[in-house]
Amino acid sequence: MKVGDMTQTVSEIGEFDENLGNKRMLSRARLAPLALWILMLGFVLIAPAFLYPVFVMQLLCFALFACAFNLLIGFTGLLSFGHAAFFGGAAYIAGHVIKMWGFPPLLGIITGALFAAALGWVVGSLAIRRQGIYFAMITLALAQIVFFFVLQMPFTGGEDGLQGIPRGYLLGFIDLNQPLAMYYFVAAVFLVGFLLIYRIIHSPFGQVLQAIRENEPRALSLGYNVDRFKLLAFVLSAGLSGLAGSTKALVFQFASLTDAHWQMSGEVILMTLLGGMGTIFGPVVGAFVVVALQHVLSGIGSWVQVVIGGTFIACVLLFRRGIVGELARLLRISSL
Repeated sequence: MKVGDMTQTVSEIGEFDENLGNKRMLSRARLAPLALWILMLGFVLIAPAFLYPVFVMQLLCFALFACAFNLLIGFTGLLSFGHAAFFGGAAYIAGHVIKMWGFPPLLGIITGALFAAALGWVVGSLAIRRQGIYFAMITLALAQIVFFFVLQMPFTGGEDGLQGIPRGYLLGFIDLNQPLAMYYFVAAVFLVGFLLIYRIIHSPFGQVLQAIRENEPRALSLGYNVDRFKLLAFVLSAGLSGLAGSTKALVFQFASLTDAHWQMSGEVILMTLLGGMGTIFGPVVGAFVVVALQHVLSGIGSWVQVVIGGTFIACVLLFRRGIVGELARLLRISSL
């Protein structure tokens, strides 16, 4: 065999190996998200068979809240310290219109979400004029104003919270006081919210948001109205956070000051970073870990916060990209 033929053969083998490697990476990139979809849907469908339904409903509400927050911080690059205002504010509004005005549960939840979106437009219009830590501090300050109103307004119940929110009937004939009926209603709300976020991320609008996150001056130079895109992302994130808060209020038939407290904003940040900021399934995993720890370790009282804090520190040191982010890195997948 001539030297030229040997060189050509080696080159062809190298190209074959490279193509084979690319096919394997492409296969992993397709199969891993599909596997996570199947795992999540399977868990949602059969969870009441082996877990307490109220616990899973709480998990789904916080998972949706974390996914909504991740839309802002993970895919737009905006850190908000005030998302509890949308979560808790929507819970109070939904509870009030269902209890006092007789709204059906679905309409009450939608009303709470719309209120959160409107509040998000007000807060976002003021906050997006600044960047970085200044943006974060403005959201925190405005959220504390919302907390003050929640504490002082007569219809909220003050420190006692808004109690006795009736679950009622869905579409007039499905009794939500039945645990399984309520569970699958919450599961449907979560899946609709999650699919909406997934569609936003993979739309041209979502691509622009990611461009703003990566390089805002370049996105501005390409002709995009960056402030308008950021405001719209903020409103969508606030509205979906309100959807989660309204649903939680209906599940527990109660809205409390805890829902609107700044500590709730810290918890959703923790869930997002723990699962993986900028990933699709990361906030769901992070919410599961945090809520599960709170339930399992509830017997040790306030020390549960120490355990959760230690878990967060360990994950930051060992899993810089979060649980799902590290999994995507190991599988060599760009996003998961």
